[in-house]
Amino acid sequence: MEAPRAPRRPTVRVLHGEVVEDPYAWLRDRDDPEVLAHLDAENAYAAARTAHLEPLRRELYEEFRARTVEDDLDVPARRGPWWYASRTEAGRPYRIWVRMRGAPDGPLEVLLDENELAAGHEYFRLGSYDVAPDHALVAYGVDFDGSERYELRIRVAGTPEELPDRIPVTAGGTAWAGPWLFYTVPDEAMRPHQVWRHRVGTDPAEDVLVYEEEDERFYLRVTRTRSGAFVLIEATSATTSEVFVVPTTDPEARPRSVLGRTPDVEYGIDHRGDRFWVVTDDDAVEGRLLTVPVGGGAAEEILPHDPERKLAAVDAFAGHVVVWGRVDGRAAAWILRDDGEPRRVDFPTEVYQLDPDRNLEYDTRALRLRIESPVLPPSIYDYDVVEGTWTLLKRTAVPGVDLDEYRAVALRIEASDGRRIPVTLVHRRDTPLDGSAPALVYAYGAYEASVAPRFSVTRLGLLDRGVVFAIAHVRGGGELGKRWHLEGRMATKRNTFTDLLAVVERLGAELVDARRIAVRGASAGGLTVGAALAMDPSRFRVVVAEVPFVDVVNTMLDETLPLTVVEWEEWGDPHDPDQYRWMRAYAPYENVAPVDYPAMLVTAGLNDPRVGYWEPAKWVAKIRATTTGSAPILLKTEMGAGHFSRSGRYGRWEDEAFVLAFVLDQLGVADPPESSKSSRTWSTSGSAGASSATT
Repeated sequence: MEAPRAPRRPTVRVLHGEVVEDPYAWLRDRDDPEVLAHLDAENAYAAARTAHLEPLRRELYEEFRARTVEDDLDVPARRGPWWYASRTEAGRPYRIWVRMRGAPDGPLEVLLDENELAAGHEYFRLGSYDVAPDHALVAYGVDFDGSERYELRIRVAGTPEELPDRIPVTAGGTAWAGPWLFYTVPDEAMRPHQVWRHRVGTDPAEDVLVYEEEDERFYLRVTRTRSGAFVLIEATSATTSEVFVVPTTDPEARPRSVLGRTPDVEYGIDHRGDRFWVVTDDDAVEGRLLTVPVGGGAAEEILPHDPERKLAAVDAFAGHVVVWGRVDGRAAAWILRDDGEPRRVDFPTEVYQLDPDRNLEYDTRALRLRIESPVLPPSIYDYDVVEGTWTLLKRTAVPGVDLDEYRAVALRIEASDGRRIPVTLVHRRDTPLDGSAPALVYAYGAYEASVAPRFSVTRLGLLDRGVVFAIAHVRGGGELGKRWHLEGRMATKRNTFTDLLAVVERLGAELVDARRIAVRGASAGGLTVGAALAMDPSRFRVVVAEVPFVDVVNTMLDETLPLTVVEWEEWGDPHDPDQYRWMRAYAPYENVAPVDYPAMLVTAGLNDPRVGYWEPAKWVAKIRATTTGSAPILLKTEMGAGHFSRSGRYGRWEDEAFVLAFVLDQLGVADPPESSKSSRTWSTSGSAGASSATT
């Protein structure tokens, strides 16, 4: 089957004295039948070129299912007289939200069954899920097409009864204040720009506008303090934030700013007693902890700035405060009690991810935590903040798998400018790190987001076939704090891409087969792999770019698109000539060249509001028309989904099996290794299955 060839219909962009031709801009018109026909043809071509992989895809899919306990119940979390949880059932793709009265093993009451909500829809995603403080009502949002425009609904808890007050378009996120429900509404560019207040039982046409954000760089989020005393309205740009509060005892009060809005200062708050607890980067690039009187007044510093410690967020409880952050590339938390010094919560292994689990009670000494690593399934603990002791409540079972056969290693690899890039390496213990094994390298590198070293059942399908998996924690992310982000954004964005190339080069020189390296990234991570590909396509055997942000300049020029103005402070504003030049220099779509491209699998979502489907479609069309090689260049578009691809766990498993089968095939790997395969390991420290090494 011949690959589709999109016709060239050039349009011209003239900017800052430069004339640039775009031959595939016409693919942006989704109302054009020829565009949809082209996407259908691309899907048919991708299916035909990978048809021989169906047995491997089915094998992988069945492995995913066999290694998952499909009938499962989360650890219930207490809130007042009720214990809240969610469960899954075999053969049903979505979660069921439940509660039990009086005890975690009490009679089960269904609050929301996502499977019933999704019935008859090709796509489904639950947005907000918010049980009222009196436990009587449940507010929730539903998205049936991937557009992330959620219809807000209210249900009588424990019954199928739906109230008539439906709000057709919201941005997700709600906060209760007595009979009032606060919610956000997006503008035409999908920016949550308004907060509204709805009184239960009234016509939504009577809802009251509470706050409108006129600065297009800012988006709004609404939530509640853990104490339940305040509704929080958070206005956030890429570099600046402001938090407003509304007392839940006076929901009609005018929102009051806590610390105002200062350019390039970000902060977040929670409430306890007569004070707000604040984590801010004001005069503290990696954050410090303050308290501010609720009624106004001078701030008091509780934890000063420490350049070796990132403070990111704060949760306040009746008897203690938890500060979340990072140290030396790893997630961390600190407990502050009135009667003692701050205590760091540590887990005895080098490679792990620490997250808060559901902490629904305000007055409690048990902090619910989730711990996992690439070789440790998600494990739910209660941490006693007084005694400093751990109680394991549940560890996710992985049937048929001996996790001692796998190993996670923390590495540091030197970048081109001398900075040391954290790398998480995962492999089977019987897969040698002697330069003979293929590898898949994952990267992101944007928004100060950290790629967590999480456990993945689907990843085992790679590891069992002798593939080494690596996460390149490149600059632009937040793994080493805010400075790590600042070194990979705006004018320094190129560092993100050269970091990835440095990791791939070093791995290929010392640990894995340099001729068989695949790279994978999604969304902004798709930009990372796309830009690295443009810089040196010879480094990669396979590229997987999922919903990739690759048409950077054209997207950042179009202020009508979602996220454009909001993200000028992350990528740059091409209306500025200097910023245009640095963006133009790395943008993947702008830098397609007549070279041998490796095998590529690129995905898109027709309803994606974050990365328009046309970005990957244009990129693939341009590469296919330009490449001097013969490797497959595939585009797979979900015609009924958005940024997050198909919904439901079975659909996601099928998608992942498609990706992994393509990668394995192009790397020349098909079957799991024989059990007699020779073993080679490095010296380890810490708990079994995890180690630290430097290279």
